[in-house]
Amino acid sequence: MYIIIVGAGDIGTPLINIATKSGNEVVVIEKDSERADRAADRFDCLVLEADATTNGTLDDAGIDRADALVSTTDRDATNVMVCLLATEYEVPAILSVVHDPEHMNLFDRIGVNTMENPQELIAEYLYRAVARPAIVDYMRIGDTAEVFEITVTESAPIAGMSLEETDREGLLSDDVLVVAIEREGASDPITPRGETTIHAGDLLTVYSGVGADPAITDIFGHYEDTTD
Repeated sequence: MYIIIVGAGDIGTPLINIATKSGNEVVVIEKDSERADRAADRFDCLVLEADATTNGTLDDAGIDRADALVSTTDRDATNVMVCLLATEYEVPAILSVVHDPEHMNLFDRIGVNTMENPQELIAEYLYRAVARPAIVDYMRIGDTAEVFEITVTESAPIAGMSLEETDREGLLSDDVLVVAIEREGASDPITPRGETTIHAGDLLTVYSGVGADPAITDIFGHYEDTTD
């Protein structure tokens, strides 16, 4: 793909790294000279030290043949302007970071895909890692649902039971679904069926419509510590 990335800061730099390593043709637009020089030295891509909110800069970046544009600056006003210009060039995929939730409507009106407040997402992830260490990884879906990874302990009520048995015992509600199992010795993840037995030590990928609250994680043997 031909990807234009606007901004080479804390968000843009990892994206540039991923995009270039994946073999994409990448053009970076960064107005700050120090950031632009750093990106040019580090990555195998074209870096333009310029203002991305002008048609001339976007033309220099080859926007007429871009498959995607991602705006990652720390200013929503800049991101909106860049994305608005990109829509005029009919770039197939346009994505932007949004720092202030109140600005989401602006991006929605011009049909831009968004990632809301990445700093807040990182903070939430770090807090989850401290508060709920049993959760290996997670992704929020909507307001309450989550997909998360969790390891089954020896003391888990679910250990040694098939998914059919857990259903009969009422251990897993209709809001909870085990979607994959990683097991020591298995070369590939196991797609669980009704007769699949859950073993202690299994790493489960779980969908929960009510999130990873203690009532859910208890089932996998990670009990809430209520001591002070």
